[in-house]
Amino acid sequence: MTAPEQKMRVVFMGTPDFAATVLRHVAAWPGCEVVAAYCQPDRPAGRGHKLQPPAVKVLAQELGIPVFQPLNFKDEADRAALAGLRPDALVVAAYGLILPQSVLDIPTIGPFNVHGSLLPQYRGAAPIQRAIMDGNHLTGITIMRMERGLDTGPMLLQRALGIGIDDTAATMHDELAGVSWWKCSGNTPTAIPPRPSRRKRRSRPTPPS
Repeated sequence: MTAPEQKMRVVFMGTPDFAATVLRHVAAWPGCEVVAAYCQPDRPAGRGHKLQPPAVKVLAQELGIPVFQPLNFKDEADRAALAGLRPDALVVAAYGLILPQSVLDIPTIGPFNVHGSLLPQYRGAAPIQRAIMDGNHLTGITIMRMERGLDTGPMLLQRALGIGIDDTAATMHDELAGVSWWKCSGNTPTAIPPRPSRRKRRSRPTPPS
């Protein structure tokens, strides 16, 4: 009798809506088990400044995934808790925290970042919004093996997506978040040629004379 195939143990790290959409796709991939979700602590928001949970926390709780919200990983107890989950991979998307090397060294396969731009363009925060504000015709997703630093490390996969004339950060956000490592190429990062845009292209702003 053939033993059942062992699933990859994944710890997901992300905070906003973009990350939650990535988490939904990762959790749906049959080759992995998301054993925990890490996100930023609840923050005051809205009228009354009541504490609001991040989108990743809300989705993880809906999916029955344990949630951890350390302020950072300076405390040895937080690093030990992560190591105790025995992750094969960390999948990080818009977490909002630069991970120390002691955390990046924990997974047995490696830490991987899902970034919403065609790196090296638009490192850091709000890459989707910045691409649209600059009048770009093309954006995309980059999957990279993480190193210490802001969006650094060798790129494993890029998938391009055209920006249409009617696109907004919200419409691009939903499509880009769905273009993840697992959706594009199964469980092995490989180079994928850019997908040509079928949208009417966005006009670049005309500079003042």
